[in-house]
Amino acid sequence: MKKFFEEFKKFAMRGNVVDMAVGIILGGAFGKIVSSLVSDIIMPPIGLLLGGVNFSDLKITLKDAALNPDTGILDPAVAINYGVFIQTTIDFLIIAFAIFMMIKGINKLSNLREKEKEEIPAPPPAPTKEEQLLTEIRDILKENK
Repeated sequence: MKKFFEEFKKFAMRGNVVDMAVGIILGGAFGKIVSSLVSDIIMPPIGLLLGGVNFSDLKITLKDAALNPDTGILDPAVAINYGVFIQTTIDFLIIAFAIFMMIKGINKLSNLREKEKEEIPAPPPAPTKEEQLLTEIRDILKENK
């Protein structure tokens, strides 16, 4: 059992797992920011242009809320909330676009770095010991002529 927990600890503390956890946490926070951007900044003007429509309020009511005569408890309404679906879809599209632009920027920077590496020529390899000896022999022969 001890070996099992040691193996699990090793797995959980590997770099990839920790990096993934950080990415998920940041992704969740990023999602909240984008959702707020969409619902609080982008959608109100769009709703105003469409005649004051709030997408989250759009729904098809299948059954209105009614007071149950037997229990005296209010039975909730049954509705298809397609406005919430539209809002969530717009959130997704904006998040996907933001991630696309971020990855595109990262790729562009990576390509620039690769081009810089390609432009700088690699220094010529140092001559081998055999080449050095042959060069010395050649120079000695030139001196003796």
